[in-house]
Amino acid sequence: MLSNLRKFVVSHKKIPILHINNMCCSKMRASLQRLKSHVPLGRNYSSLPGLIGNDIKSLHSVINPPIAKIRNIGIMAHIDAGKTTTTERILYYSGYTRSLGDVDDGDTVTDFMAQERERGITIQSAAVTFDWKGYRVNLIDTPGHVDFTLEVERCLRVLDGAVAVFDASAGVEAQTLTVWRQADKHKIPRICFLNKMDKTGASFKYAVESIREKLKAKPLLLQLPLGEGKAFKGVVDVVNKEKLLWNPNSDDGKDFVRNPLLEMSDPELLKETTEARNALIEQVADLDDEFADLVLGEFSENFDLLPAEKLQTAIRRVTLAQTAVPVLCGSALKNKGVQPLLDAVTVYLPSPEERNYEFLPWYKGDLCALAFKVLHDKQRGPLVFMRIYSGMIKPQLAIYNINGNCTERISRLLLPFADQHIEIPSLTAGNIALTVGLKHTATGDTIASSKSSALAAARRAETEGGKKHRRNNEAERLLLAGVEIPEPVFFCTIEPPSVAKQPDLDYALKCLQREDPSLKVKLDADSGQTVLCGMGELHIEIIHDRIKREYGLETYLGPLQVAYRETILNAVRATDTLDRTLGDKRHLVTVELEVKPVETASVMPVIEYAGSVSEDLPTASQEAIENGIHSACLQGPLLGSPVQDVAVAVHSLVIHPGTSTTMISACVSRCIQKALKKADKQVLEPLMKLEVTVTRDYLSLVLADLAQRRGTIQEIQTRQENKIITGFVPLAEIMGYSTVLRTLTSGSATFALELSNYEAMNPQDQTVLLGRRSGLTQVL
Repeated sequence: MLSNLRKFVVSHKKIPILHINNMCCSKMRASLQRLKSHVPLGRNYSSLPGLIGNDIKSLHSVINPPIAKIRNIGIMAHIDAGKTTTTERILYYSGYTRSLGDVDDGDTVTDFMAQERERGITIQSAAVTFDWKGYRVNLIDTPGHVDFTLEVERCLRVLDGAVAVFDASAGVEAQTLTVWRQADKHKIPRICFLNKMDKTGASFKYAVESIREKLKAKPLLLQLPLGEGKAFKGVVDVVNKEKLLWNPNSDDGKDFVRNPLLEMSDPELLKETTEARNALIEQVADLDDEFADLVLGEFSENFDLLPAEKLQTAIRRVTLAQTAVPVLCGSALKNKGVQPLLDAVTVYLPSPEERNYEFLPWYKGDLCALAFKVLHDKQRGPLVFMRIYSGMIKPQLAIYNINGNCTERISRLLLPFADQHIEIPSLTAGNIALTVGLKHTATGDTIASSKSSALAAARRAETEGGKKHRRNNEAERLLLAGVEIPEPVFFCTIEPPSVAKQPDLDYALKCLQREDPSLKVKLDADSGQTVLCGMGELHIEIIHDRIKREYGLETYLGPLQVAYRETILNAVRATDTLDRTLGDKRHLVTVELEVKPVETASVMPVIEYAGSVSEDLPTASQEAIENGIHSACLQGPLLGSPVQDVAVAVHSLVIHPGTSTTMISACVSRCIQKALKKADKQVLEPLMKLEVTVTRDYLSLVLADLAQRRGTIQEIQTRQENKIITGFVPLAEIMGYSTVLRTLTSGSATFALELSNYEAMNPQDQTVLLGRRSGLTQVL
């Protein structure tokens, strides 16, 4: 068999190895499958001309469709709800892959990183482009793990709609709430897909109730399941009163029949569906006045006469207004219910022109785009993902980066398809593009066609928007809302294998930081070591692994440390004078200020000026004072951690003529540090919201363990056969918890973590922590 394959490759040298298995007959494919461990075969995404199986579509088929036919959507959910499997089925049924990938087998399209395939989780969002019944769909598969929340955030920022996937046996879970809140923040219309209807314990009714109660959303039941658990075999289309059954003998779920429900064959099901449809009509009529007028007028006597098209149009309006969410169901793993979900995406979710962006009129059709993600490719350099809001992008086009105040040139334009990319000649508004050649553009940067175009748009913003959009300078008005980057909660030192490799490590970390804004890298002033700051244990573990695999560096990580914060408990005044003569110039500054605690949580210090100070204070001097305050608050007196929840009042300031702004900053910073040392100090520790899913048998063991970890239990709920514990635990006590929980519950329990807030440590724990940090007690 292998010799035949070798001969085949020799006689067709021009055909890439990626497509060899496209041309094998089914017998050869089966043999190669058995030899999978010996003969690595790649995934194949589109066919070559003249080869067998040209039914697989080419990405060139839909490059610039009308904007009304574009859908930019994201798949979002709690970890393990089935996002990646759903995406995999969508690509297969839309004709862009030949075989169904599986997360467990590590051969899915969107989980293409080695770390994703090994762990069976999504780490970074992947964009894929395909078409479905004449619509162009740009789909982004996002992570579900809490350590990668920023990935979800920056993708939702540029999407027009989203599909929220739920595990039908679990309903709304911890991370579901997080991604739902993120979608609320960006005002994104959603569709709910109740996945895993074939799973033991799946409950359509329970999942719908959890959406209603926990998400405070109004579910519109567009489908009903035919059976639950192992009995699940299809769905009922409530809008059209049809039964969709998948062929049990089909391996890929492509074969299904859509039959109208009849009194003769399905009397009970027809009655249930009619009741569900009537309830749906009443529900939509309550939310949409136009539809209510139609129903009360023509169809008040008999809802059965209401055309499905009229109902669909009303459901679409309600969905776009975000007053309710359509609910569908199925099983992505068992290949049931995905095609109707795709239909719902095109019917109910908005096109780019149906989303209101207040900044679009300012550009008058000129280029306006947002860079929302950066990837580093070894051959092509930085690849920048862009959402185009107006105008057009072409290769060799010079663009202006408003954030960076620089001009760059796009060398190539690509259509994203996970780790495969197709080169294209242009892309218009409403699309998501992948650009090559931008050296300085980072996540959250706003792109315009030129500086003059950006300034013209800024002037329009000022005249049209009035005072609402007035800011310090013209260009700032145009900055599209970037991404709020959460503060890291873990840190550890990282060292190269030798001093000679330090520049290589610095380069690798610089590239990874540009890709992942939630990764922070800083230099420890005392030890000179490089410190990695991340969102969790898994986050730092992935970064370490990527440095090894992608940059070939065997680095050493120090023990993980918790990112504490500090604050003060009382108000303190301090005065400082800085008098230096450099050359023939004297620099003299005297400052008196007060540092006091504030009740509202504030990461940045609140700065106040006395009337006598603010009267004639030059802008440059004010900036120098604020820089000095901010730099002093980066390192507190107890642990060297950032200081928060403080206000600084500048009472007097005397500056000798000719004094540099650097000296002003240095004097203010030193005065702040003096005041902080005099005040009563308090360590704040990160408190995590914890949700543990455990069977009744192990409940008492888990509760006892959490009590030892200084945990406080909020409530214990019942979900099917399981107990759901929700509570709060200090982050320092939860390190390595996954291993302990697996041991305690024989691997049957799962948990989810999310940063809640920073809370004051009790005096005993603070004393132990400070002693441990100073080396007086043994480090645990």
